[in-house]
Amino acid sequence: MDIDFPLILMIATLATGLIALLDVLWFKKQRLARVAELEERMATADELAAAEKEPFIIEQGKSFFPVLAVVFVLRSFIAEPFQIPSGSMEPGLVKGDFILVSKFHYGLRMPVFGNTLVPIDLPERGDVMVFFPPNDPRYFIKRVIGLPGDTIEYRNKQLTINGKRIDTQELGGEPPYNPRKYLAQESLDAADAPIQWVVGVDRRSNQKVIWAGPEGEWQVPQGHYFMMGDNRGNSHDSRGWGFVPEENIVGKAVAVWMHWENWSDIPSFSRNKWID
Repeated sequence: MDIDFPLILMIATLATGLIALLDVLWFKKQRLARVAELEERMATADELAAAEKEPFIIEQGKSFFPVLAVVFVLRSFIAEPFQIPSGSMEPGLVKGDFILVSKFHYGLRMPVFGNTLVPIDLPERGDVMVFFPPNDPRYFIKRVIGLPGDTIEYRNKQLTINGKRIDTQELGGEPPYNPRKYLAQESLDAADAPIQWVVGVDRRSNQKVIWAGPEGEWQVPQGHYFMMGDNRGNSHDSRGWGFVPEENIVGKAVAVWMHWENWSDIPSFSRNKWID
């Protein structure tokens, strides 16, 4: 079961903030009144110190609140780091890449609920976007292919949007002598997307085939987006689970800032780059 970290962070921030506020408005005044009463009774220094001391829960709440508030604001409205969990965005992004996601690029959104508070910009075709798929609490990262109202068709490795064939330049197999994948580049509105198709074996003929992934035609409803992985032959995306509602958008992926696939490996910064 995945942990809903944004919800936990929001609850922790609200809880510690409430404790700090109640201390300012009520509990601190009660402690000071108790100290004043003890001073009139000529209490000992130990008794005064005990009366003045903040209870453990108040002390911890006031200590953690500023830190949690800063993390909450940065993570919810500015930027957030993510790690690429699979090869669905190869060849541009590979498993183990740590990416930085701009949380304000498409507007300031209410944490947890996802509704837009301050609109800034809209997703464009070619953007690499982090989001929640329909009926799935996990973060996904794919490329925006279809905007609201678009008609998307994908057949025989060819992408067509609103009846226009997307320019696709095939770059050849890799490795050349025994290809395991075929590379290409698509020209989309916001970026030239590096894509690939994987090479598999047809069980019926035992021959090598290029697996380009699910094919079909889709009409994107208003308020939704059609997402595809750059690794077209190995991506679980809108071709399978449908369209992404606007409120499920998390942010735009803008940069790779580290690569670290396993705990046994040494982090590398050789792949650092801006994301097209």
